[in-house]
Amino acid sequence: MKFSTRAHYGLRAMAELARSYHLGPLSLAEIAQAEGLSLGYLEQLMAKLRRAGLVQATRGVHGGYHLAAPPSVVTVGNVLRALDGPLDPVRCVSEVVEHCDCQRYDSCSSRPVWQKLRDTMAEVLDSTTLADLVPPADVTGQTTAVADKAVANDHLAGSSL
Repeated sequence: MKFSTRAHYGLRAMAELARSYHLGPLSLAEIAQAEGLSLGYLEQLMAKLRRAGLVQATRGVHGGYHLAAPPSVVTVGNVLRALDGPLDPVRCVSEVVEHCDCQRYDSCSSRPVWQKLRDTMAEVLDSTTLADLVPPADVTGQTTAVADKAVANDHLAGSSL
């Protein structure tokens, strides 16, 4: 089983936003640079995440994207479903398909393993938050975008005194 590149890159972008949660919004360029992602592709991912209500955009000079909820609330499952849809290792055990028209649905000997796989994946993904992915780090553990944002915020705070 393989998750899409969209899910992988989107989760990396969300982890970057989790790192900067208390520092303010990050621009797409900052996220793209920190994670080594294409700006155009990142725009598409962020649009999906915004429509799902996981991120918010702020316009203006100091604008950018930020998480719509604290990192401790947003789960990996939320992110992956927003980008790839429901967990469904096979169609007959999808999280959203209530009825499968497969003729072997009731007698399928492999369906229980697919159900168990779906449920186990959901349990892991829904119990892992963005905060779990980005534990508190010292400055050396911060990404370039977050470290740059922290320095800029410190500079702005110091210049107003």
